[in-house]
Amino acid sequence: MELLAIILVPFLAALAALAWPDNESRPRLLPAAAAVHSLLTLRLLINPPLAAPGAWISLDALGLLVLALSSAVFLGCSIYGVEYLRRRQERDNRLFVACYLFMLSASSVVAAGRQLGLMWIAMEATTLSAAPLIHFKRSDRSLEATWKYLIMGGVGVGLALLGAYFLALSASGSAGGAYTLQLDDLLALGPRLTTAWLKGAFIFSLIGYGLKMGLAPLHSWKPDAYGEAPGMAGAALAAVLTGCAFLGLLRVYQVCVAAGQLEFMKSLLIFMGLLSLATAAVFMVSQKDFKRLLAYSSVEHMGLLVLGLGLGGGGLFAALLHFINNGLGKGLLFLTAGNIHRAFGDKTLDRVHGALRRVPVSAALFLIGFIAITGSPPFGLFLSEFLLLKAAVTAGRWGVALAVAGFLGVIFLGMAVAALSVTQGEPPAEPLRPGQGDTILSTMAPGVFALALLVLGLHIPAWLTARLTGAAALLGGTAP
Repeated sequence: MELLAIILVPFLAALAALAWPDNESRPRLLPAAAAVHSLLTLRLLINPPLAAPGAWISLDALGLLVLALSSAVFLGCSIYGVEYLRRRQERDNRLFVACYLFMLSASSVVAAGRQLGLMWIAMEATTLSAAPLIHFKRSDRSLEATWKYLIMGGVGVGLALLGAYFLALSASGSAGGAYTLQLDDLLALGPRLTTAWLKGAFIFSLIGYGLKMGLAPLHSWKPDAYGEAPGMAGAALAAVLTGCAFLGLLRVYQVCVAAGQLEFMKSLLIFMGLLSLATAAVFMVSQKDFKRLLAYSSVEHMGLLVLGLGLGGGGLFAALLHFINNGLGKGLLFLTAGNIHRAFGDKTLDRVHGALRRVPVSAALFLIGFIAITGSPPFGLFLSEFLLLKAAVTAGRWGVALAVAGFLGVIFLGMAVAALSVTQGEPPAEPLRPGQGDTILSTMAPGVFALALLVLGLHIPAWLTARLTGAAALLGGTAP
């Protein structure tokens, strides 16, 4: 019943937003629905439900992690969104609010989906609901970014659908000719799945879901979409949309592990991970747009996630912890970057300087976000990246560990130049535009995200360790 409410509450709130007549009060639906969603999710997080065998909608440890992160990021962004949309009264926010809530509902179905066909449908719904968020500014550049996002996203879900079809074919040869995409059935069949079809399913799923995650070289939509979307939309794309795609890949990975195909997957995943890190390092060094810089940071961290899958063992625990840390870090960075962008009316390093003087709270949080997202102590991403490197060394992959450390060093330098350029120095002579300074609502959620990252860097709560260990075990992983 709680799981059904988690899906229906944001869905019904989205329908209410479409019918709501008042542009000024409509955004209050966002935190109201997100708060209810978060409370229900928290109840499930404290008392995890048992996955119902054969059910189409049911939560296991992996789905619960994705649901919890999505709910937390949406709650923070919804509180921020009340202030953001109040400052944008000249634009009709009906579609924006409705699609934001539809996205939360669809991502909840993805997290709880045990039937991979249903999960794919919900993934497409999540993709489509994000498009109006990117185009909220109604500019030529945002329109171009939206079309690129839709076209590339359509290719991604199409390839993922082909992967699902191959997965069903792999089952048909070992189940009396029956096709199935029910996760429990596929896991039960395990080694009896047809190897050739299963390998094809993994390759197409890796490309399809990897495109939606933004793995290199499938990342070309990300800089435009993240650069043009409002901060709260960018946070949802970077933390929730990519998280749903990551879960889609994890489900196929889970089936392949049950079928004994781990070694086949490892080299592909490690290659994609290192390629993403290398691509991010190259583009971040020369990037002049600090919101597009965050897109390449997302490419980097998606690479680290699949790298952890490729390493296996303790790398799976590290990847799942990194997934949580990265989502919180992107929420922090995108919201503060949006505040700085509004305060200066620009997002290029040539025009934006001295943010600490103009919007001191947002700029300070942006600096904290830079320190955290680059894997510096004492924040959570330092711990998860350290565990990833430890997993590489434990697996005897010293070359991979050295390559990752080198790429992370270059990425740190690229982000440091941008973060210091934005926050330090004297701001331009023109005064701050009215109503674009720091407020409690515009800085509260980023502040909470920063605090959460600090806590996760100093101490991982026992309940979270238990959830991460349980989720890693479903993938054949171990505690670090």
